[in-house]
Amino acid sequence: MTIHELSNKLSDHFTGQKFEVVEGAKHPVTGQKTGDDLLVIPSAKLKEILRLLKDQEPFSFDCLSNLTAVDRKTQFEVVYHLFSYKHRHTVTLKVVLPRDDSAHLETVEDLWGCANWLEREVYDLFGIKFDGHSDLRRIMLPDDWVGYPLRKDYKEEEDYHGISTTRPALIQ
Repeated sequence: MTIHELSNKLSDHFTGQKFEVVEGAKHPVTGQKTGDDLLVIPSAKLKEILRLLKDQEPFSFDCLSNLTAVDRKTQFEVVYHLFSYKHRHTVTLKVVLPRDDSAHLETVEDLWGCANWLEREVYDLFGIKFDGHSDLRRIMLPDDWVGYPLRKDYKEEEDYHGISTTRPALIQ
């Protein structure tokens, strides 16, 4: 199933809703495709769309293979990579959020259990909250760590409880 077919099927199901298709990058010399096509979906309908993609034919996306985020300085983008074992197809979805401390989405851990840790990682490193998550707390950093290290504006402290957070250059 192509990204355009998927977009059309979702538009048919969610009457009046348009989905932006972003085509993957192409190599400047060969013209060969080097990036994944993706579909931008509205944050307000995220859970409803993902439930449909998981549970219904012809989608059957039974695997959430990755969930991550990107800080674009002006906005956050949360990216979902889905795979269907039944149909052997994939899709990449993106949700755009405001870049501030109010950034949040509904959890999808009830759809795919692995989302529990993936959402915790995104929360830990970007500060994006997942409403309804069963255990939303830091997963990689200590509970009292200040800030979110993968944000573009993150300023690393020189030490953490007297332990240096920097190291000398390996090559001089």
